[in-house]
Amino acid sequence: MSLQNEPLTPADGYAETAYRADAIPEQSYAPQNEMLRGRILETRLPWGSYLGVNPTTYQYSDLWFREYQYIGDDYHDYTMINESRWSKRVDENANDLYRIARFFFIIFSHLFSFTGGGGWVFTGIAIFVSVVGTVGQLFVDEPSFPFLIIGIPLTIGGICGVATLLRWLWEKYEIKFYKGNRNWSDNYAFCRRTGLINTEIGNFSFYEFDAYIEMTVGTQGSQFHSFKLIHRYPHRSRLPHTKDPLEFSFSVDGSIAQLYAIWDMLQRYMDVSQPLPDVPELEPFRHLDPTTKAYDEADKRGRPATYWRDLYANSSAEELKAMREAHRAEVDSTAWGGRPDLMELSVPNYRETRKGEPEDVNDFGRFPWKAGQFLDRPETAQPLDSAGHQQNNEKSR
Repeated sequence: MSLQNEPLTPADGYAETAYRADAIPEQSYAPQNEMLRGRILETRLPWGSYLGVNPTTYQYSDLWFREYQYIGDDYHDYTMINESRWSKRVDENANDLYRIARFFFIIFSHLFSFTGGGGWVFTGIAIFVSVVGTVGQLFVDEPSFPFLIIGIPLTIGGICGVATLLRWLWEKYEIKFYKGNRNWSDNYAFCRRTGLINTEIGNFSFYEFDAYIEMTVGTQGSQFHSFKLIHRYPHRSRLPHTKDPLEFSFSVDGSIAQLYAIWDMLQRYMDVSQPLPDVPELEPFRHLDPTTKAYDEADKRGRPATYWRDLYANSSAEELKAMREAHRAEVDSTAWGGRPDLMELSVPNYRETRKGEPEDVNDFGRFPWKAGQFLDRPETAQPLDSAGHQQNNEKSR
């Protein structure tokens, strides 16, 4: 629900183009996007009708607190998300030679590491080869038993041990490195205060994008679902030297419900009539966002200003894991389906372009051969003004 009915002005800290769900301009017809043919975009997620539920990945994140502790006062500039932008790209103060060297360093340390890599696999293969080779040496006049039995496994094991050490050093000092080199780009970001998505080919209004759940099929028939935000008018956003549409993705682990939750959170982040989503990464900046500051000062948040910081500082790993799993269950049990789509009021043919959604969102993707039923969304009605008459949406800016 909006916190205010009056239009926001630059004096409020937001640009005139800032996004508000209750003031989406009328737009042109949505063309048939030929570049999407062949892709399995199973359902389009609805605009508006927020449920206020955040995805578990963002509500409970292990990395943010380590970064916050180490970076300290500079955290605002060195984090991907703050009160004004959600960046999708990092510009580093590092030359190309260093980037190439780091790339191979990460490949080596992560691929051959015993922790999280293939160290045990490679060592096991080395032991197998040495055993097979040793058997073969029984039929050779001058066998080289010591090297085959001991040398090969020790060599491979030593290489994997070095990779494990390098990976440990990388994970321990990664934050320190980024503190000096990381610069999240405002030129490729979702910008709350302007309502625009900044890209390398221009800036586009947030409401010109649509959210989809895309399904891909693995080699053995397994299904994978991901969240995609795709520009509705590809003729105005063609990427140079390619036919790919302008699109963004957000990493979310877990069920299909988590994909609905990331869309709910992203809309609330961009909607300046809403307070910032109550997630750890954004907590230090809540007082810098005008709408969120007013919301918190009215004691509507119902939490201390340092709720997330104190929670992570005073909770054990086991306690945080339990809270994370409880929140995951909450997301999965939320009734995501059956909501109207607010964008139908602004795009003339929006309902006809793609209107189906799974009958049961929480079971979506779990039925193996897509036997689940898809239903039409409820019709979206025009909001009523104070006199009880239906309002017309604001004309295009």
